[in-house]
Amino acid sequence: MRLAYVIAVVTVLAGCVDQAKKDEQEAAKNTYVCLLDGERLVIRFDMGMARMLMPSGDRIDLYQIPSASGVRFSNGNLELRGKGIELVLADASTGTQTTLTQCAPYSAPKQ
Repeated sequence: MRLAYVIAVVTVLAGCVDQAKKDEQEAAKNTYVCLLDGERLVIRFDMGMARMLMPSGDRIDLYQIPSASGVRFSNGNLELRGKGIELVLADASTGTQTTLTQCAPYSAPKQ
C-alpha cells in the first residue's frame, strides 16, 4: 500500500512538472526581447496587458487601450505602441519617445 502511495505522488508531481513546462512554453510564445537604449527589455503580452521587465529590473504592467491600428498599451505614464515588432515606448513624465530595437521572439534557455 505504501508503494502505491509513493507511485501516485510521483505521478502527480511528474504531471505538475510537465504542466509547468507547457506553461513556460506558452508564455515564451507571447514574449519578446528588445533593446531599449542598448539594454535588454523583455515584454510579455498577456490577456489585454503588456508586462515589461525593464533593464533596471523593474516590472511594469501596461494595459491595452484602443488603437486605430497596431497595438497600444499604457499605465498613464508609460505607453507602448506599434505594429508587429516595430515598437515605441513613450514616457509622459519625461516627454521622451524611444524606438525599441532588435525586437525578436524570446527563446527560453535550453536545459
